Amino acid sequence: MKEHIKNFLNEEQDPKAVEKITSKIQDILMRNEEIGYIGVQKKPAITVFPDSIVLTNKRIIICKPKNLGLSMEFTDYSWSEIASTFVKENILGSEFSFNTTTDIPVTIDYIPKIQARKINTFAREQMELLKEGNAPAKPEPVAEPAPIAPEPVAAAEEIEEVETEEVNDFTEIMPAGIQPQVHVYNEPPAAEPEPVAAPAIEEKPASKDRSLSELSKEELFDKLQNYKKLLDNGLILQGEYDALKKEILSHL
Repeated sequence: MKEHIKNFLNEEQDPKAVEKITSKIQDILMRNEEIGYIGVQKKPAITVFPDSIVLTNKRIIICKPKNLGLSMEFTDYSWSEIASTFVKENILGSEFSFNTTTDIPVTIDYIPKIQARKINTFAREQMELLKEGNAPAKPEPVAEPAPIAPEPVAAAEEIEEVETEEVNDFTEIMPAGIQPQVHVYNEPPAAEPEPVAAPAIEEKPASKDRSLSELSKEELFDKLQNYKKLLDNGLILQGEYDALKKEILSHL
């Protein structure tokens, strides 16, 4: 057995399929690009020309044999294009799926379970490395200005209003010793306004995020696929699908 394929035969990969893939894919590898893992389909029936998935340090490559295995069709997606990855384990093999940043779902089925897990782990590691490399530097915190205490407002001075009786011009002829009466009224202090009770704040019901957080990754992936079917059948709008998808992806 050739040395260059021994590293990719640890999880039930077909040696002939791996050898054919590695011999063809060497011609399309970029500079400093290295193969990290290879997964090969294993359908219940005998498959002479199975599909394969190759993961490198730069991209994901889907390999599909054509023309009875005489040629190979390659479809690649760089790690910067990958938005999320999923694994759905079935009775016969597993499905490995990923979504691109342009909402293109890609799935390869009948992958042995252990291979699907290794593929998903490798993919997530590459995505984390990409995020760490593109993470912006954290800005220094800006000190907030100290709040300015309001100046005390001087209490309004009480003003006494003096109300006098109107004296007409005939006071000149009033007898001496009789003076007009002057009545003084003090205005009662204004009543203090009663404190108004603050309106009760209703507690918001628990958001549906809690129910999504209780779902497993496989159940979240199933829910996302159901929403995609609703969108394809015209039962929901594109904007509704995008919002639902974004909410599900935030729990993965």
